[in-house]
Amino acid sequence: QVHLVESGGGLVQAGGSLRLSCAASGSIFSINRMGWYRQAPGKQRELVAVINSGSIINYADSVKDRFTISRDYAKNTVYLQMNSLKPEDTAVYYCYALVRTTAAKYAYSFWGQGTQVTVSS
Repeated sequence: QVHLVESGGGLVQAGGSLRLSCAASGSIFSINRMGWYRQAPGKQRELVAVINSGSIINYADSVKDRFTISRDYAKNTVYLQMNSLKPEDTAVYYCYALVRTTAAKYAYSFWGQGTQVTVSS
């Protein structure tokens, strides 16, 4: 089916930067929406940033003006540039895509395996 593979997580100091990447592959007809969610220990998974096929972007208030999402439509890849990282950003970051597969008439949600981001103080 569809696979989302994330990369770019790691350990950084507060104030540092990381760039996450997520590439979608498989039986893809179109990707209507791609983005990033995160989940910290003891907390619910929350939206970080999303971008749709019309390049409309939404950010969580907590990352506004620090993170930048972008998308390479030809490569089915979404990126998340994270600057001015804070310890509160520590979480597992999950790639998300709303995908219409070649065998389906409707679009469905797919998730990556997650990549750990740890920000030390």
